[in-house]
Amino acid sequence: MWNSNPLRALRAPSELETLIRERTAELQKLSQRLLTVQDDERRKLARDLHDSTGQTLAALKMSVALLQVDCKAEPARLAMLASVARLADQAIAEIRTMSYLLHPPLLDEVGFACAAEWYIEGFAKRSGITVTADIANSRTRLPGRVEIALFRVLQESLTNVHRHAAASDASVHFQHKAEVVTLEIKDFGKGISQERLRLLQGASAETGVGLAGMRERVRELNGVLEVESDILGTRVRATVPLNMNAVTSRFGDRDRPAASATAQ
Repeated sequence: MWNSNPLRALRAPSELETLIRERTAELQKLSQRLLTVQDDERRKLARDLHDSTGQTLAALKMSVALLQVDCKAEPARLAMLASVARLADQAIAEIRTMSYLLHPPLLDEVGFACAAEWYIEGFAKRSGITVTADIANSRTRLPGRVEIALFRVLQESLTNVHRHAAASDASVHFQHKAEVVTLEIKDFGKGISQERLRLLQGASAETGVGLAGMRERVRELNGVLEVESDILGTRVRATVPLNMNAVTSRFGDRDRPAASATAQ
């Protein structure tokens, strides 16, 4: 049918582009809000696990210790109580590890560099993967939102190395300059096929929740997340500018709530 309003027809593509931009911006805001809520919930759950469940298990262990004193003359019961004590110790260690992985106290207390070194050391022990770390430790603290975003990128990237790369070695490099920070995680595994890499570099459902979350965290800070891969392995690089526009705080200048536990 002939369009009786040619000016309207000319305006339509422009209006459509505007609408798409508006909807995209709204979706990005929603995604960023969900990530913020996720971080808050992780922090709360970590605190509850440490302060509540952890203390309950510690009380259980103390009770077992008292029973062991009363049962010194009964070897069979003493052996049973020793087994219970070992299980309590294992549960305490698992709860502590889970709590710190959800939200490491070091991240709030001393910053990204120390939290990253702690996480890398623990990851290497849990996974059996040798990780070489070059972590720049500056006296200047990063804004809280930057520290959280970088830590989640590190966490997700190393998790992917463990699950998918079939690598025995990896490296982490963190550089803190006056105007920008760069975090790079590289594995020396089987790499990603070029077809799969194109999907990961795009904005499709094939991207995966983990990578999409990393990208959204970095994008919120006006940064860039790059994924490169070949037959020698895969490299993930997050680059975040350090300027006030990129790191406007939700909690004030530091964006860093008081820590609830001390890493051990």
